[in-house]
Amino acid sequence: MRPLTEAETRAVFEKLGKYIGENIQLLVDRPDGTYCFRLHRDRVYYLSEKLLKLAASVPRDSLVAPGTCFGKFTKSQKFRLSVTALDFLAPYAKYKVWVKPGSEQSFLYGNHVLKSGLGRITENTAQYQGVVVYSM
Repeated sequence: MRPLTEAETRAVFEKLGKYIGENIQLLVDRPDGTYCFRLHRDRVYYLSEKLLKLAASVPRDSLVAPGTCFGKFTKSQKFRLSVTALDFLAPYAKYKVWVKPGSEQSFLYGNHVLKSGLGRITENTAQYQGVVVYSM
């Protein structure tokens, strides 16, 4: 487990910036302590400083997941967000979409959300913008 390099940090923060904008600072400096991002086996983990110190005593081969997995780096060094990061991103999301119950099942099976399936949408949401999808 090691800190992110400058290029890796830029890739992670650019991806997070698409969804939460300037609220990235709120993820790192939280009222309940300081949190950080660490890389372990091409996956980026979000963990507290206290947990980081405890995980330092565990050998690398035995360490499975030191915190919450935010995403992973692909072979071409692109960063992909993981579903496990959604609990941390949702409160700070700039753009949100609420899906009606009728089209929720279709969305969960991997289909697009039609305009008729939208319940609510955040104002001024641009096309191709990263959004967080909620159910009604």
